[in-house]
Amino acid sequence: MTGKPLAPEKLTMPNARKALRALADPRKARVHRGFFKETDDIFLGVTSPQIRQLARQFQSLPLNALRELMKSHIHDERSLAHAILVRKFQAGDARAQEKIFHFYMRNRKYIHSWDGVDDSAPYIAGPYLLHRSKAILHELARSKRLWDRRIAIVATRWFIRQGETATTLRIARQLLKDQEDLIHKATGWMLREVGKRDLPALKRFLRNHSHAIPRTTLRYAIERFSREERLIWLRRKVSV
Repeated sequence: MTGKPLAPEKLTMPNARKALRALADPRKARVHRGFFKETDDIFLGVTSPQIRQLARQFQSLPLNALRELMKSHIHDERSLAHAILVRKFQAGDARAQEKIFHFYMRNRKYIHSWDGVDDSAPYIAGPYLLHRSKAILHELARSKRLWDRRIAIVATRWFIRQGETATTLRIARQLLKDQEDLIHKATGWMLREVGKRDLPALKRFLRNHSHAIPRTTLRYAIERFSREERLIWLRRKVSV
């Protein structure tokens, strides 16, 4: 967003919506729409850097306003809400972070796209749960709701960054029989991240579950392997 910063009294939800529309780009909206076949959202075509810039400006929006943005059928409005929530969490003290985490969990039903999960779960649920019980993630992994299951696995990206890979592997094991391609991809992505931190742990997981891993998950998990090794794994040969 360009121009002078808005006065504090102008930092309202209607003005946030107006600011998004000022950045709308129909050409980019058509491109963005192509990445989200699972939703009938309306796209404005606002880019991720622009969303982040607006999130900085409108970070003071209260949680009730963010809930309304999260309910929106306009994809960019929900993206802005998630970006602001992440900023609030990162800037908050322990008490504020607890409040935002519980707000996030109560209102996760309004998250219904893969980027909505990926842009929020690792930066809110992940850091909040790092040194706490992971029971809620295992519960989400059993949910009938696709996006809950994606939150469960993608939230562990934060753990992996801190060197803790066991939770990711446990949840990945829970999701081996999942039927959704978006879960296969997310699980494979997180397994690949595990491999960056602990390659032997990833290979043990692959050996132990080679015949049960969905092919898409396996392809994502072994993406950084050599071509020869990828071929071996894809043939389900476990003597790697």
